[in-house]
Amino acid sequence: MTRSERLAEQLDWYWHKNLRPRLDGLTDEEYFWEPVRDCWSIRPRGASAAPMPAGSGEWRVDFASPEPVPAPVTTIAWRLAHIIVSCLGYRVGWYFGGQGVDSDTFPYAGTADEALKQLDEMYGRWNAGVRELSDADLENPPAVGPERYSMENRVLHVNRELIHHGAEISLLRDLYSRQEGAVTRGKSQ
Repeated sequence: MTRSERLAEQLDWYWHKNLRPRLDGLTDEEYFWEPVRDCWSIRPRGASAAPMPAGSGEWRVDFASPEPVPAPVTTIAWRLAHIIVSCLGYRVGWYFGGQGVDSDTFPYAGTADEALKQLDEMYGRWNAGVRELSDADLENPPAVGPERYSMENRVLHVNRELIHHGAEISLLRDLYSRQEGAVTRGKSQ
């Protein structure tokens, strides 16, 4: 197995054994659930109270720069959008070519099913790109993008980001399903 295949396998194992199965059955209600007041989420155009909502379609992501302190709690919708665009999308465009992704022009998903399709597509593009990297590619900084670290460092960073944010999403699903009287995946809790 090559170095790039080992790096891809690290994330792919997590993807297939942990994250992606935990997203099966995600409902729109869970996707938009706000566990506390003033969450950041994905909202219909014109409905955001965030200073700088981003996105090109009917749905926009709550955003501000600089980020408020303390940072807002975010919904599953927001976290999936962050993975799709910021963790994977930017870097797929920078490092592996094809259509670039930008938070201001991205068409954010207004349903859980649409978000999962976007996630699957972007993850597939990322994983395929990583598997094609040579040892020389991994040792050098990427030719494009703002990073000055080696490509191997960037791949490991994305792996950490997906594992981190995937765990947050999984926890939100656990909390949602254990609300008093909550119904999820066809079962009353």
